[in-house]
Amino acid sequence: MELSSYIDYTNLNPDVHLEEIRKLCSEAIKHKLASVCVNSSFAAEAANFLKDTDVKVCCVVGFPLGACTTETKVFEAKNAAKSGASEIDMVINISWLKDGFFDKVQNDIKSVVVAVRECIVKVIIETCLLDDDEKVKACEIAKEAGAHFVKTSTGFSKAGATVKDVALMRATVGNSMGVKAAGGIRDYDTAVAMIRAGADRLGTSQLILNQK
Repeated sequence: MELSSYIDYTNLNPDVHLEEIRKLCSEAIKHKLASVCVNSSFAAEAANFLKDTDVKVCCVVGFPLGACTTETKVFEAKNAAKSGASEIDMVINISWLKDGFFDKVQNDIKSVVVAVRECIVKVIIETCLLDDDEKVKACEIAKEAGAHFVKTSTGFSKAGATVKDVALMRATVGNSMGVKAAGGIRDYDTAVAMIRAGADRLGTSQLILNQK
């Protein structure tokens, strides 16, 4: 299986150097990856490097905790889009979900979706912090809010993607949304297992391309 079109090639490290972002972009172009996923402070640089290519710029919003205000997420998403991002990976407010404030969670997501209508919005639910009922509810809310994808993980919490969670998310959203698996995907077999479970995109910092 050729994996290049599935990969959101990612470097969200707090100490990443600009030269590493340029290398990320260069490799994404060379291998025709779906996108590069970067912090928003690198959006303009990445967009300029990727100009006139098919590789998209993806930026994270409310990352990695999701605990900032909705207004902050909206501003960050708008700023990222203005800087050249065409995809936004936003983190839900996990505390609100666990407290049962479902309307607030939906408004949080919808506000970002509406603010950047030109962008694909992927909603990170941070599966490792949720039980199965909460995972299903988070996916249902993201779908109702008009998001385009649900995503497993930030990669900065206790654990990352699992095949079981990807399958549950796919079963919940059906074919009307994308599912992105991220966190801990470091080899070909794991990547393929995620795709077979229902993932349309893979967030990874590893350049995983070809069958062994």
